[in-house]
Amino acid sequence: MKELKKFIKGFRFAFEGILTALKTECNMRVHFVCMFYMYLFLLAFDFFKITRTQFAVIFIANGLVIGGELINTAVEAAVDLHGKEHTPLGKIAKDTAAGAVLVFAIAAVACGIAIMYQPAAFKLLFNFFVTHIFALILFIISLGLAVLFILFGFGKKEKK
Repeated sequence: MKELKKFIKGFRFAFEGILTALKTECNMRVHFVCMFYMYLFLLAFDFFKITRTQFAVIFIANGLVIGGELINTAVEAAVDLHGKEHTPLGKIAKDTAAGAVLVFAIAAVACGIAIMYQPAAFKLLFNFFVTHIFALILFIISLGLAVLFILFGFGKKEKK
């Protein structure tokens, strides 16, 4: 029973790490917002024709980006734990971790373009919003809220 509690506690710590990154890292919020809208358009509308394999590729690409961002956050925190002064090795650690996230993000965007470049689907989506003005207004409002979320986050931010 003790092992089960320890196992469950590990999940809690992992979710706390994700929430901490969402609270403190603007780039993590950008990734989550992009993923939210992508999945919204893929799942709420049937305009895009996506196979299960293509969904799997999208899930893997998204997982790599989020995982990379979490590792980047951990590297930054570990370097900052050593001290606030700028050191050449600290710069290398932070820059290469950020570079890894950039590589994952570029690869994810490339996967998304390769899979979701469906001009007919975008035309149907455009026509949907033209004929459903209330949905367009809600979408525009949600974009404004998404920008606020990206810029300011949520909850009390932990000091870096």
